[in-house]
Amino acid sequence: MTRLTVTNFRSYARADISFDGRPAAISGANGAGKTNILEAISLIGPGRGVRGARLDELPRLDGDGGWAVSARVDDGEDERRFGVGAAASNPARRVCRIDDRDASGPGAFADHLRFMWLTPAQDRLFMEGAGDRRKFLDRMTLAHDPAHGRRSSAYEQAMRQRQRLLEDGGRDEEWLAAVESQMAEAGAAIAAARRAMVSRLEAAEVTSDDSVFPDADLALEGELETALQSAPREDVERDFADNLRARRRRDAEAGRALSGPHRSDLLVTHRAKGRAARLCSTGEQKALLIGLVLANARALSLSDPNAPLILLLDEIAAHLDEGRRAALFSILDDLGFQAFMTGTDRSLFEAWGARAQHFDVSDGAVHETQLT
Repeated sequence: MTRLTVTNFRSYARADISFDGRPAAISGANGAGKTNILEAISLIGPGRGVRGARLDELPRLDGDGGWAVSARVDDGEDERRFGVGAAASNPARRVCRIDDRDASGPGAFADHLRFMWLTPAQDRLFMEGAGDRRKFLDRMTLAHDPAHGRRSSAYEQAMRQRQRLLEDGGRDEEWLAAVESQMAEAGAAIAAARRAMVSRLEAAEVTSDDSVFPDADLALEGELETALQSAPREDVERDFADNLRARRRRDAEAGRALSGPHRSDLLVTHRAKGRAARLCSTGEQKALLIGLVLANARALSLSDPNAPLILLLDEIAAHLDEGRRAALFSILDDLGFQAFMTGTDRSLFEAWGARAQHFDVSDGAVHETQLT
């Protein structure tokens, strides 16, 4: 990404920032607008960005109700232009553009840019419900397989259709069976992609015995993921469709499907201590999270060194001592993917030296400065 322009977005009336490919360190006081920059970048991708915000939360308070984010990306051969925003006249409709042409939606960005991020909101990932861990795993999977997002959308849509049919009494047997077949096909593919992602992570550890980022043992807890350990995907897909048919009454009474990949969980264990991540200290949990993100980036670099991955690391250095920060920066440097980091104090990034760009954020403006 060589340029980012935001207009009437969050705290910015307008900001135009140029990047040269080095890691970008962004510092400023709390509330200055550092995370807003990461959020703007993340919106040039599928989903709702690093905050998961609604469209009505994105316009600047003193603006006209519309907002826009655009980016230029150089892949070494061509420069592409990506844009997303909403007009003041229709703030509920997100408009996406690629090279000045309308795109079908944010999912279209996934074929061109891939993102992985860590934010302070994820610090309790191992303590919260399974849904957040599924999203975390699916985000990592999406970095390798852009089709994963489309499969997930197809599954969610089929699941909602099935529930509506069940609430209407399930009288249209043929339609209900067809929807369950779609749900089973997408569900088995989702589970298989997650299993492949876990295998990639385990094969791509970036750490060593004396590393500050501990190795993790990973496991998937879910009906389909477990079935795939001993049966081919076609059989798992067929069995899931049969189970959905057999569980129609139960799901109708519950008001939701009670089985499927939408209920799976990612289990993480601190390998050296043999302790579940949820039982580890806050610092250990943060180190485990960072290790997983770095392992995912390395897995992608091993399979596709030219993959268009962008790492967004919000307040990444806040709870790391000087040695851990230096280790993190060295690993990011070796991986070679473009990274954007935020922190309240520029001193947190001094170990980068001339290897990184630095930007100060204050009073709704962004200024490039030197770290050394």
